[in-house]
Amino acid sequence: MGFGGTTQKLQKVASMAEDVYAKLNELRDQIQAMRETVERVDRRTAENRALLEAIAAEEDVDVDSVLTETAIEEAEDVDSTTEESSNGAESTDDTTSETTTDTSTSTTSDGTDATDQPSSDQHAGDDTTTNPSD
Repeated sequence: MGFGGTTQKLQKVASMAEDVYAKLNELRDQIQAMRETVERVDRRTAENRALLEAIAAEEDVDVDSVLTETAIEEAEDVDSTTEESSNGAESTDDTTSETTTDTSTSTTSDGTDATDQPSSDQHAGDDTTTNPSD
């Protein structure tokens, strides 16, 4: 008499378990694809860094000093942004333009962090720090 309801419940649980198992496998595949993408991006970033360092050496640019200057500028930008937020509401336009400036100077064309690479200010006419969608 009570076995019909139990059978249906067990079938429902088994069906849910199959769905969870399928989703788990799907997530496992997505994670594997993401790992491969990260590895590919890491290799590309290393290649780009080597090329930039070679170009910097040819142009007699001290990579370490450029990186130090960039880190200092970014720290100052963070400090000034923090001070503005703690001093009260500033103009929205100022905050937006600072954020935009921050993004354009801290992202390279391949979407990597520019703190490891020279900024566009150091290489006038060099377009390596624009358009992060490439």
